[in-house]
Amino acid sequence: MSTVPAPTPPVPAAAAASPAAPATASARKRRVFWFVAAIAGMHLLVPFAFLPYTFVWWGIPVLLVGNFIFGSLGINLGYHRMLTHSAAKFPKALERLWVLFGVCSMEGSPLWWVCTHRMHHQHSDEDGDPHSPKERFYWGHMEWIYTEDDRRQKLDTYAKYVPDLMGDKFLRWLHRGEKWLLVWAAHVVALTALGFGAGFAFFSTTDDAIQFGVQWFLWAVVVRTVYVWHITWLVNSASHRWGYRNYGTSDGSRNNWFVALLTNGEGWHNNHHAAPRACSQGHRWWEVDLTFTFVRGLQLVGLAWDVAPVKVPKHIEEKAKGKR
Repeated sequence: MSTVPAPTPPVPAAAAASPAAPATASARKRRVFWFVAAIAGMHLLVPFAFLPYTFVWWGIPVLLVGNFIFGSLGINLGYHRMLTHSAAKFPKALERLWVLFGVCSMEGSPLWWVCTHRMHHQHSDEDGDPHSPKERFYWGHMEWIYTEDDRRQKLDTYAKYVPDLMGDKFLRWLHRGEKWLLVWAAHVVALTALGFGAGFAFFSTTDDAIQFGVQWFLWAVVVRTVYVWHITWLVNSASHRWGYRNYGTSDGSRNNWFVALLTNGEGWHNNHHAAPRACSQGHRWWEVDLTFTFVRGLQLVGLAWDVAPVKVPKHIEEKAKGKR
């Protein structure tokens, strides 16, 4: 069993005010209902992007750029490598930017996401893992997200798994009262306004301007959000079922090249479980990790430091050597 891969200093005095008050049973049910409704609603909108009126080839590059900004920089770098594993440090403004990008992917508050992921590492593919696909693929992929889990509503759980983050006023503000959803909604309004504004600026007719605005909304917001959801969830599901293993970790993690391609590096999941704090998840020359390449670029110009190197524990490294 792996240990929680993040520093756990005493809870700062500033964190005396808890990140979230215990929710009542009815409040938890309402939260689950609205979250299921949001997931279902976004999925139901996706087919509209492929109608003759709304399908455009430029939507593909918009999707990929959006995935890099909100998925790779927001979730991969901000939520995962920076907050969960302390794999690198950045100027405060950039740290906040990565977190906001992650919020705009609608994957929950940073504290909730980090708490869940640290639980996963401590109990990977064992009892207590929030999203192991060991018994059922769909559970590991997305069912766990909208299934009520009292552990992730308890203050004791946050005190155990995210004590180093509970003193951050910004992260606590996003978490309390689900304020991260306000940020997400604001980014939807801003991106939609940008699309319709561009439509009216560059097209001569109102019909064309409106059509462009609708196309932009569907591809830059809806399809991008659902795409980032599923490629993130594939790390939990597919990368714990299919692929190859460089290291003899105690869980079912795999290096899955397809997931790595979609997620810009997160699919080298066996590598990650062998060395959770390492900023680079590609350990072989062919294991391309564009998220880490971006961090290296920032490091070269002084905007990233304390970039954690790959350090695989001896007992795991020995297992890897034994099987070669």
